[in-house]
Amino acid sequence: MKFGVDYTPSHGWFHSWLNPDWSSIDNDLKQIADLGMDHVRIFPIWPYLQPNRTWINMKGVDDVRRVVHMAGEHGLDAYVDVFQGHLSSFDFLPSWLVTWHKGNMFTDPDAVTSERELITVMADELSKEDAFKGLTLGNEVNQLSDRPHPTKMTATSEQIDAWLDTLLPAAKRGDALSLYSVNDGTWFIDGHPFTPVQSATKGDLTTIHSWVFNGIGQGYGDKSEECYSYALYLAELAKAFGPADRPVWLQEVGAPENVLATEDTPEFCRRAVTKALDCPNLWGITWWCSHDVPSTLADFPQLEYSLGLFDEHGNLKPIGREFGELAKQYRDMKPADAKSVAVVVDVDDTGNPVHRGSLGPGGSLCDLWMKLEVAGRRPTIVTSAVASDADELRRRGIDEIHRDTAPYQARFYSAVSDPAFESVD
Repeated sequence: MKFGVDYTPSHGWFHSWLNPDWSSIDNDLKQIADLGMDHVRIFPIWPYLQPNRTWINMKGVDDVRRVVHMAGEHGLDAYVDVFQGHLSSFDFLPSWLVTWHKGNMFTDPDAVTSERELITVMADELSKEDAFKGLTLGNEVNQLSDRPHPTKMTATSEQIDAWLDTLLPAAKRGDALSLYSVNDGTWFIDGHPFTPVQSATKGDLTTIHSWVFNGIGQGYGDKSEECYSYALYLAELAKAFGPADRPVWLQEVGAPENVLATEDTPEFCRRAVTKALDCPNLWGITWWCSHDVPSTLADFPQLEYSLGLFDEHGNLKPIGREFGELAKQYRDMKPADAKSVAVVVDVDDTGNPVHRGSLGPGGSLCDLWMKLEVAGRRPTIVTSAVASDADELRRRGIDEIHRDTAPYQARFYSAVSDPAFESVD
């Protein structure tokens, strides 16, 4: 089991790419390694790397490679995202895609060609470092394509298929992972162009991002078993739409203090992590994030200033100590046992959910799964296609199924991708 962090530089946040403080970065990475982590996820900023559609800032690429190298010096594997894209309520899109030059990163042929070139250059350069273990196309790129994003770049699912099929192969180098990440709109918003089947079949593994401010904490209660079980629910849901043995990476999980009390965050960390470990397919857990956003930086949602395992001065917080202990305790664990109880999600002829809205917090399928989990039944999730195949159920060891007989939309779910915004369209 892998344990790591989403690396947020303690000095200057991600704006530090404009003028890296190498001593500070080295100290950050040492702190992360000393905590017992085995990997970091690194976030360069897209406009800094590709400020013009036909010009790549090779100094910026070299800086990313240097951070990967430094991570390796501290014994850390490095996974790099490229299209940021979106981070902590701020969008970072290059000027050649916005306002007077407004374009669509998913469908404009010239834009996609330029994105492929950046991916190729990044993969070529980073693969020269032993510590480089994978490239993610970008952070939650799906939210740029649909509601509630205020300036979404619309696309069809077929166009997203083409976009992923163009860029994921360009990111592949040897044994390093090629993948992409999404927020929960993919799983819960009906009609969203990024689909569960795409997440569960494209790229080398499936990524999930678990944030309990999306209605889980508010609807079920911040100290509820349902709240603690949310990351596990996402992991079981994600693996339902692909091969039975496909790995699932809990690529982001955090303890947002707009839902949780500060003193409760270590317990949330312990309960959420130990629950998530009950997914037999779980590949690793990466905590958001390493260091608090400095209080000197303006305009972040308040919760963003407190998500780190270390505070802005580099002091280890109680939640950081807890996550470090969990890493030491569970790194060598065997995969969880297979599950024999399954909830059935109805799918259409593409393999995607008929009612994505029922899967979100307070939705009928989510409620059904949560009730079984709280009762200690250890439910997994299978599609209606699998449920209709007795031989496949037998191969998976499933001997009890539960059906969502009257699907209803999520009662608690907020499609807001960031708590900076209070309403959705």
